[in-house]
Amino acid sequence: MTHSGQSKRKSYGESVRLAVIGVGDVAQRDYLPELHRIADRAELVAVCGRTQKRARRVAERYEVKNWYTDYRRMLAQTDAEAVINLTPMQLHAKVNLFALRASKHVYTEKPVATSVREAIRLRNAARERNLKLVCAPSVLLFPQVRYARSLLEEGAIGEVHSASGRGLAGVPPWSGYTSDPSQYFSLGGGPALDVGVYPLHALTGLLGPARRVVSMIAKSQRSFTVGDGPAKGKEVKIEVDDNWKLLLDLGGSRLAAIDANYCVQDSRAPELEIHGLRGTIAVNLLDVSAPVAVMREGSRWEQVLVPHARGAGPDHILGVEHLVDCIQGGKEPVLSVEHAIHVLEIIERAAQSSREGRILGVENAFAPPAYS
Repeated sequence: MTHSGQSKRKSYGESVRLAVIGVGDVAQRDYLPELHRIADRAELVAVCGRTQKRARRVAERYEVKNWYTDYRRMLAQTDAEAVINLTPMQLHAKVNLFALRASKHVYTEKPVATSVREAIRLRNAARERNLKLVCAPSVLLFPQVRYARSLLEEGAIGEVHSASGRGLAGVPPWSGYTSDPSQYFSLGGGPALDVGVYPLHALTGLLGPARRVVSMIAKSQRSFTVGDGPAKGKEVKIEVDDNWKLLLDLGGSRLAAIDANYCVQDSRAPELEIHGLRGTIAVNLLDVSAPVAVMREGSRWEQVLVPHARGAGPDHILGVEHLVDCIQGGKEPVLSVEHAIHVLEIIERAAQSSREGRILGVENAFAPPAYS
């Protein structure tokens, strides 16, 4: 079912016309409330949701003229130039491929696809049409991660040989989640693709591609009952392993350990920690308001508050802003599909490593991102 109240779009000069596909919890919590920050450069012309009620409600709240429940019809009937894909992760590859074949630039939530094979297909589709494909997570654009990069570049902590990262989503049921959480626990989901991608992208983006991976993976729970929200009372079966531990060889005698799970209530450890011979950097990957902790040789820990635009939480809108930058300026994405493919291969190899009990090589590399 669709509704399309076509009218002349607002004049934003050379603004990029955006369409959002998927208006659930993530869209309403992290993306749509922050779009005003790029309103001088981008215009939201349409939204698409799974149900008529939600799509209309979101369109009314954010004063979007066009709302749909069929993204194919939306892309055919509106003048959107670029798509923001916020659908469940199992749909990312399908929606991204359709948008690219419709000649739309794409910003996609993580992961770009649920397999390396699908991600390579998307990369090729974007290349063939000279389209921008920007892939979340946008952690490499977060101000605290960019500050960590500057510290590494100036040699503030010396030569790095060790690092660690954590992607912990908490133990379900998740209170306050405003959509059905089943996607995260169904085949094609799981903590590695959901939250493990944050430290994996950050570590490899800062320190370079992984060469080898070894892992152990397990399942801690079989099911849970949703406690609140629209799916309250629903029993969700956990079809995927929910406890991942990875060890990465980054080359040059550099090793990194990664946790990704749904079986830890909380932790006092940072999501990213990089250890140099002369110091340590600790970074929160989910809250831009959190200070960066830095310890330099001979000094105590210092807390550095990095300027940030969002009040608190993850600043995902930076990824959408980056898509606009790439479209308007003809730049290649820092959040590249090649990097996303590399991280997907790490996850695929980790699953294989756990099954087979051996160390495996990682073949798909990427060029370190060039900021401008």
